[in-house]
Amino acid sequence: MKKRIICTISIFVLVVALCSGCSGNPFKITDSFASYYAENKEEAGSDLEGMAADLAVVSDSEATDPNYQSNDYADLLINDSANEIVQSYHCFDKLYPASITKVMTALLTLEHGNMDDEITLKHDINLTEDGAVISTLTKGDTVTVSQVFHTMLIKSANDCAVILAEYVAGSEAKFIDMMNERARELGATHTHFVNPNGLHNNDHYTTAYDLYLIFKEAVKHEEFVDTVSSKDYTMTYTTAKKTQINEYMQSTNYYLLNEFPVPEGVVMYGGKTGTTSMAKSCLILMTKNKKGERFFSVVLGAETKEALYSSMTRLLEKTTN
Repeated sequence: MKKRIICTISIFVLVVALCSGCSGNPFKITDSFASYYAENKEEAGSDLEGMAADLAVVSDSEATDPNYQSNDYADLLINDSANEIVQSYHCFDKLYPASITKVMTALLTLEHGNMDDEITLKHDINLTEDGAVISTLTKGDTVTVSQVFHTMLIKSANDCAVILAEYVAGSEAKFIDMMNERARELGATHTHFVNPNGLHNNDHYTTAYDLYLIFKEAVKHEEFVDTVSSKDYTMTYTTAKKTQINEYMQSTNYYLLNEFPVPEGVVMYGGKTGTTSMAKSCLILMTKNKKGERFFSVVLGAETKEALYSSMTRLLEKTTN
């Protein structure tokens, strides 16, 4: 009983802190909700799980409606070294993540797969969304997990996310279950995935804060950081007729391509972009400043690419102060 009371008080303190952060005021993260929930869920049971759901919607009273979807822009800047949120705006609103979804697909691939494994495609990957980016891979091609992994993150190829999902779990449906389970384990309590790539679905959503939790876990893997920091890549694979194909691609991160300048004093470690007509333009990044402090920054729902990078640049400039 004593443990349950302590859990309740601790969560209340965290909720109050996070509410102040959503108004744009800096606050200290007094505890990691992901680890806190993992350590205390057995003692607190469903009470703590319910509070976790409440925590994810404290920024807007309308968000208590399970069908609520915010159309608002959101951003979040966290000084990970100081364990401090520098700026947040609508950080708990449910929004569409587009291809930032692929960070979770990458994480599960790293946790359950082997980069040296070979995959032979048993079928073509058919995607119905107009304009969806895909690779040149087709049925019968043989390619390594590493090649598909890089193409998914660098080119943001949607078919590659499906290929990895089937490789890891045996089917896309089973992989989606893994995605949602892993999100809950990380404390991403206001996230729901229905596909491994982020192509639009009204029931596929997350928050800026949840994306931070997932991304922070992914960057623990050197392979992930190396990949998202690459400005280009060439995927090499073999067709069913034993012909070797090389597919060259460039990163979708315009900072890496120098199409938008990185603010002076900021070291860019890369991240993941996302764009659909409903999600608009999205980006999550890991950077460091000259002091060596590590930052995570998220922008969701920007109207245009120019607006996205202008907003993100303003966040990055705050890391050099």
